[in-house]
Amino acid sequence: MLMWLRMAPALHLIFLLIIHRVSSAGWGVNYSPTQLCALQNSTMTISCTFTYLTPGYQVMKVFWNIDQVYYDGDFVDLSNNSEYSQRLQYLGDKQQNCTVRLSHVTKTDEHEYFFRFTTNITEGRWIGHPGVRLSVTDLQLESPERVTEGDSVRLTCNSSCTLTDTPTFIWYRNSHTLTNIRDELNISSIKRTEAGHYSCGVQGQTYISPAVYLDVRYAPDTPVISINRSAVIMEGDSVTLICSSDSNPPAEINWFKGETFVGSGRIFNISKISSDDSKKYKCRARNDLGEKYSDPVTLDVQYPPRNVSVSMNRSAVIMSGDSVTLSCSSDSNPPTLNFSWFKGNKSLNTGRIFSISKISSDDSGEYKCRARNDHGEKYSDPVTLDVQYAPDTPVISNRSAVIMEGDSVTLNCSSDSNPPAEINWYKGNTSLNTKGIFNISKISSDDSGEYKCRARNKHGVKYSDPVTLDVQYPPRNISVSMNRSAAIMSGDSVSLSCISDSNPPAEISWFKGETSVRSGRIFNISKISSDDSGEYKCRYKNVHGEKYSDPVTLDVQYPPRNVSVSVTDSGQLWSDSVSLMCSSDSNPPAQNFSWFKENQSSAVGSGQSFSAVQSGRFYCEAHNPHGAQRSDAVTVTVHQGAGRNIIIITATSVAILIIIIIFVIISLFIIKKQRSVKSEGLTVMQNDLYSDVSQKDQAHDNPVCDPGLADEAPYETVNPRISAECRDAEEIQYATVQYHKNTQMKREEEEEQRQCDNIPLQQPDQDHRQETVETVEESVIYSMLK
Repeated sequence: MLMWLRMAPALHLIFLLIIHRVSSAGWGVNYSPTQLCALQNSTMTISCTFTYLTPGYQVMKVFWNIDQVYYDGDFVDLSNNSEYSQRLQYLGDKQQNCTVRLSHVTKTDEHEYFFRFTTNITEGRWIGHPGVRLSVTDLQLESPERVTEGDSVRLTCNSSCTLTDTPTFIWYRNSHTLTNIRDELNISSIKRTEAGHYSCGVQGQTYISPAVYLDVRYAPDTPVISINRSAVIMEGDSVTLICSSDSNPPAEINWFKGETFVGSGRIFNISKISSDDSKKYKCRARNDLGEKYSDPVTLDVQYPPRNVSVSMNRSAVIMSGDSVTLSCSSDSNPPTLNFSWFKGNKSLNTGRIFSISKISSDDSGEYKCRARNDHGEKYSDPVTLDVQYAPDTPVISNRSAVIMEGDSVTLNCSSDSNPPAEINWYKGNTSLNTKGIFNISKISSDDSGEYKCRARNKHGVKYSDPVTLDVQYPPRNISVSMNRSAAIMSGDSVSLSCISDSNPPAEISWFKGETSVRSGRIFNISKISSDDSGEYKCRYKNVHGEKYSDPVTLDVQYPPRNVSVSVTDSGQLWSDSVSLMCSSDSNPPAQNFSWFKENQSSAVGSGQSFSAVQSGRFYCEAHNPHGAQRSDAVTVTVHQGAGRNIIIITATSVAILIIIIIFVIISLFIIKKQRSVKSEGLTVMQNDLYSDVSQKDQAHDNPVCDPGLADEAPYETVNPRISAECRDAEEIQYATVQYHKNTQMKREEEEEQRQCDNIPLQQPDQDHRQETVETVEESVIYSMLK
């Protein structure tokens, strides 16, 4: 082994340039082994150790080189070569192990490999020489060229060099692993099933040798004939016979019909086979190792029935009561065993012979037989049995279940007879002089009724059962009748009847206006009221349509009710008269109104409105033709007087307060004393016009006595039960005076006493208490005092 060492010109180291096994003074590289044989595409490992015992040296770089390739003053590092960088793996270290691994080796990797290391001393560079020689081999399979079934065969797996590691061989046949682990595969008495592609490989390696086909020759097996159709062959079919025989080399095939040669080749075709081709066929397979015959195959050509016919023991004309025998015959393969008989399309019986004893008119018609085998069927031509007889009972058909007025109706009369019968039509018992088909165009309700037909031939006559033509139509002529005159009084009982013509009968519904109120032909209202007034109509509805009657108006009349009196000039606070209005609910409306003052028997006025100029309780009576009713009485209070100025108004108010105080002191004895009243006050009120809701109890419990509050509550309630302390304060609460320029003093004096006698002490309602009216007109002055 040779090692190169690059050193400084120190002469004492020159002798180290050539040292066997790279060994000098403890320096060296050892390869084990130095010759390697690797299988193509396998992974190869080069075991290597190195030493550097001289003190003061430290290994700085280790790498591998091939074929001592030198570049730029040093050996080339193999790991920098792109072809090796991904496959070369250094397994050693920088101490003493320099083992390396190379994967996926190919023939191009056959080189001498060297290990190189350098130290920290420039002159200390080492390469192991000689290196390790790598040989790469593939596997080749050696086999005999031709073998015959039963021979002994040896197969050998060869390589171009002896593999370094003792290999374990693996054998394959058609890619399936065999059990042999040696480089030779011995097969004694080879079989045809062992023919195939053989290859070998080494366990643990992916490389497999190219496959070699082992051809095993043998004589033909017994041929087998197959048919491209089922065993049953129909006449006219194309039949293909195939002869199959396993042999190597392939055998020559010959065909025989019986003992006669008919053709050669593995396939034998017969197009449009006939019954003449029904024979036994066989084939022969022959090669240079022997010959064999197949078992014979019979071709049974079959066909469906043909030439089917019917024969009869009588003439074609048959009278009712005769006996008739029909026979069916046919040609078929296999022979027909299934015969069926038909009258028209109706199945009758089975068997080759069909007998009819005492034939009747029902047996007339066309008869045929059907012959059937496994491959098909065929019908004979029909044979007609013409049995003559009198007409059967006719049947009327072609009549719609629902006939609408205006439809066209056709009636057909059917009767089974031989010879055919003459047809006549009747409505009831009247002949219509119509034959055959009976037509009614635009049928009407007058055509409703029972119809029948008559069938007659030379053997007899029969009538059909009658059929009813029920002509239907939607409702028509609808009207409403009432059990009373148009004038109806409240509380009467009223019955409305709905009348219409329809077929089928209609469903009847009643409507008030557009609102459904009831169903049924008769609509009863017991104890009718004004709420029942209105327009009523009925609706007839059946499956063909609907129709409404003209409306009938129920005018429910009643005497006056809910008579009431209202004040029509409530917006005017002060006036010398009060306008009253009388209103009522009545039918017909009340036209006559009378006015009465309570406790007086004679009327004080008439008309719907009335002007009251005096105080008192008034009511009205409303009259219509059915009665009269009076209203509740309303209280009207009128205060009359005139005021000239505010001083007179104030004096009058003080005087009234003094009179009220005296009235409280002397009770009821001097209440009717003469007073000095020079102002006229007018107050019109009904019973509840000045009712106090929220302030009454407060006025009783806490009377207002402070005169200073007058301006803050100008419309406080006048309370007749004010305590004496308040009366002593001479305060008038809510007194209102209206002055009229044109009022005559004479009238004032006449009415003065009466108004003082009748004036009530009332409390204004809450709305009045919250109002303050100060209006100045040309003829009227309003003011509020306390």
